[in-house]
Amino acid sequence: MRDTLVLNASFEPLSTVSLSRAVVLVLQDKAVVEQAHPELRVRAAAVELPVPRVIRLCRYVRVPFRRQAPWSRRGVLVRDQHRCAYCGGRATTVDHVVPRSQGGADSWLNTVASCAQDNHRKADRTPEEAGMPLLRQPFVPTPADAMLLALRAADRDGLPEWLGRVQAA
Repeated sequence: MRDTLVLNASFEPLSTVSLSRAVVLVLQDKAVVEQAHPELRVRAAAVELPVPRVIRLCRYVRVPFRRQAPWSRRGVLVRDQHRCAYCGGRATTVDHVVPRSQGGADSWLNTVASCAQDNHRKADRTPEEAGMPLLRQPFVPTPADAMLLALRAADRDGLPEWLGRVQAA
């Protein structure tokens, strides 16, 4: 099922919802379609509307402040674009920079995407001990960036340019 990006009334990214939930929000006049899939349409007995990619809420929703996105293995893979931090190849696993056996935590700054071969080769050593320097340093994505990265690549392609500008602000 397609994910639909939900923007607050102020155009800030809030979350992603399923296609059916997005259609319900639009039909209840709680949201408007900001961008739709060009050829796809949702049809029912009395209504027809484009399949929404991005919807915007009609009323502003106050969101509690979150300092950082919650950590997850999938989030690390998405943040690193499924590229191994050691060789640049296709990553399928998550590696702890400081191994858990040495007190390393499950955190954004201590985990990187890794291919299975490099993860196995590094084992329970630090990159320095293993002689495997990181190609790029891990970082903490903002909650909004993490949510946008979580969209499938096909759903991210063609998002409006202004959405990227809102993120930079």
